Amino acid sequence: MTATTPAPDAKTPDIQTDVLIVGGGPCGLMLAIELGRRGIACLLVDGKPGTAFNPQANATQARTMEHFRRLGFAHEVRAMGLPPDHPTDIAYLTRFAGHELARISLPTAAEAVQKVKTMSGSWSAAELPHRVSQKYVEQVLLRHARACAGNDLRYGWTLQGFEDLGEGIKATVGPTAGGPSHTVHAQFLVGADGARSFVRREVGIEWGGESGTQREFMGGKMFAVYLRAPQFQSVLHHAKAWMYVAVNAQRRALLASVDGVSEFAFHAALKPGEDADTWTESDARQVFAQALGAEIPIEILSMGTWLAGHALVAQKFQRGRVFIAGDAAHLFTPTGGLGYNTAVEDAINLAWKLASVIKGQAPLTLLETYETERQALALRNTGYARHFADSIGLFVATPELEADSAQGEIERNTASEYLNRHARLEFNIPGVTFGGRYRDSSIILHDGAPLPPDEPNTYVPSASPGGRPPHAWLEDGRSLFDLFHAEWTLLALGPQPPSTAKMTAAAQAMGIDLRAVLLPQASLLELYEAPLVLIRPDQIVAWRGHTDTGAASILSQLMGYGPAAK
Repeated sequence: MTATTPAPDAKTPDIQTDVLIVGGGPCGLMLAIELGRRGIACLLVDGKPGTAFNPQANATQARTMEHFRRLGFAHEVRAMGLPPDHPTDIAYLTRFAGHELARISLPTAAEAVQKVKTMSGSWSAAELPHRVSQKYVEQVLLRHARACAGNDLRYGWTLQGFEDLGEGIKATVGPTAGGPSHTVHAQFLVGADGARSFVRREVGIEWGGESGTQREFMGGKMFAVYLRAPQFQSVLHHAKAWMYVAVNAQRRALLASVDGVSEFAFHAALKPGEDADTWTESDARQVFAQALGAEIPIEILSMGTWLAGHALVAQKFQRGRVFIAGDAAHLFTPTGGLGYNTAVEDAINLAWKLASVIKGQAPLTLLETYETERQALALRNTGYARHFADSIGLFVATPELEADSAQGEIERNTASEYLNRHARLEFNIPGVTFGGRYRDSSIILHDGAPLPPDEPNTYVPSASPGGRPPHAWLEDGRSLFDLFHAEWTLLALGPQPPSTAKMTAAAQAMGIDLRAVLLPQASLLELYEAPLVLIRPDQIVAWRGHTDTGAASILSQLMGYGPAAK
C-alpha cells in the first residue's frame, strides 16, 4: 500500500505522531478534536489553503449539535450563519418569485434554544437542529482543534504516499505548492479526504451501492453557484424562508440562505444536452433568472458542477492500520442533509477507539468494530437520503403548474398536497437523527428487549443497548446529557440504586476513565428501564442491568477483548 512519491529531503526532520489525518473538513477536524482532547498527538494535512470557502452542507442535525454541546461549543455553532431571528422555513414555489406551493415552518436559532426545553417524545433532545453553512462550522471546529496541544494542523499540505508497515504507518507529506517533503511516522492513518479519496484508492477499497441515478431534480449533474443577491427580498412575494425550492417544468432548483442577508447557495438541475462545465457567468445569471422568475443583479462568488444521484458506501472502512471516514467512506445525495452529519459521527466513533488502543486500554481488535458499526449506519443513512431524493426528484412539474387558469389552480393544489407531505418527510426527521443503532456490534451487550421501529419521521426513545441514550430535562433545568462524563458513564438510577463499586473498581483496574452518576429520580429509572446503564464515550448505551456483578467481564467485552476475556 505504497504510492510513488518524491523522496523526502535528507535535511528535513521526520515527524512523529500518533495519528495522521488526511483531510481538514468536518470529519478530519472533529477527529482531531476528539483525539486531541484525549492527549493523542495528531498531524492533519489538507491540500487546500484553508477551511471551506463554498457553503457546501447547510444543515447540522440535532444529534450533531448534541455532540457539539458535549464538547462545549454548540452555542458557538448556533451563533454562526443565519441571524438568530432568521426563519428556517423551507418553501416550495413554482419559481422563487412565483406561486408558493408548500412550506414547512421550523424554529429560528433563538427559538430553538428555548423551545427544546419544552419538547418531549420524538424531539426530546438537548439540542435542536441548526441551519448553518459548513464553511462556518469548519471555522469553529478548526479553532477548537488548534486548541489541543498535541495537534499539528497543516492546510496547504498534501499526503504524497504512505505504507502500512504492520506496526505503524510511514508516510510522506509536503507543501502542496512545492517544497521539501517530510517523512511521517504514525501509529494509524485516517483518510477523511473526500469523495475522490487518495487514501481509499491507494488501499484498493471499492465503492458499493448505486450511482448515476437520474431524476428531474437531485439526480444527475447539478450546477452550483455561490452568489450575492442583495435585492432578492424585493422580488419575493411570500414570507422569508431559509431555503427556497423552485418546482417548474423549465428549471428545478434550490436557493439556501448562507448569511441571512445577501449570500446564497444556488443549485440547479441540468436538462439533457446541457454542459454546465462550459458555462460562463452570463449563463449562470440566465439560469438563476429562470429559477427566480425575475431578473435582479447578482454577484457570483464561485460556480461549478457536482453529481447528484449517489448512494455509495465503501466496501471496507479499514485496511490494517488505515481507516477511511466521511465522504471517503460514503457518498450521499444531499437530501436530508445526512452526509456531513454521518461524517461527524464517524469521527466520534473512531476517535475514542483509537485513543483506547493507543493508550493501551484496549486491544487492536476494538478498532474492527468501527467498520461494523459505521458501515451499517452509512448504508442506513444513504438509503434514507435516496428515499428523500426520490420523493422530491421524481415529482414531475408540468407546464400547467404555472398557468393562470382553472387547470393551473388544480395543478398547484395537487402539487401543494404532495410537496407539503414531502417537506415533512425530508425535514422533520427525528427518527433518522436519533434512531440509528449498532445492532450487530460485538462491543454492545444487547439485552434482547424489543426495539422500536426505525422510521424517518418518528423516534421512540429507548435505552436498549446500541443506541442513543434517552434524553430528559432534569428538575433543576439541566440536560441529562450534561451530567455524562467525558469518557465512560455509569448511570445509577432510582431512589435505591444498586451498588456501583464493582464496576468502578473494574474500570480502575483496566485503566478506563469511568464515572458513576447517581440520579434518584424515579422518572429516569422508568425511562431507562434498568437501574444501571453504561454510556460509552460517544454517548451510546453499551450495557444496562440490575447489578454490576461480573463487571470485569462486561467491561472486557465492551473494550473489544471478547466475552470470555478476564
